[in-house]
Amino acid sequence: MSAESTEEITDAVTEAQEETLSKTASRLEEEGDIAADYLEELLDIADIDGDIDIEVRNGRTYISIAAEEESPALESLVGRDGEVLEALQELARLSVLSATDSRSRLVLDINGYRKHRAGVLQQIAEDAVAKVKENGGTVALEPMSAYERKIVHDAVADLGFVSESEGEGAGRHIVVSAD
Repeated sequence: MSAESTEEITDAVTEAQEETLSKTASRLEEEGDIAADYLEELLDIADIDGDIDIEVRNGRTYISIAAEEESPALESLVGRDGEVLEALQELARLSVLSATDSRSRLVLDINGYRKHRAGVLQQIAEDAVAKVKENGGTVALEPMSAYERKIVHDAVADLGFVSESEGEGAGRHIVVSAD
């Protein structure tokens, strides 16, 4: 194969990858618009003030709702331990599914709850690793959502330890070990 042929193939592959990335970004932006419209309508019906922001990063759509002033009504959309937030996220994903016939992995945040929770989860991971270092063996954590488990798995891996999800449904939890 000539150098010219190899270069043509490389250029074609690069163009195809760029087109795929462009389509993916466009699809993610469309998901964000659909979900934001759904959530805006929900806020209007509930007569709750909140600004909606859409961001596409790392192959996901992130939607955040925040208020300029403290808003108990908006906080109620987070719920205890983020339960209402999780439900609203699923409803937003369903709105995207019904409009596009494709599943969405969008992430919804309200008043920075997820950002704050990520810090708490990082500390939980660090504490679990410290216990494993101190006592050996394994440490089982409390059940948490798939999104939260992902954050903890990443934090544990960054600390050089191993984590696995165990259990089913609402009881699914992480077990941390040295190997």
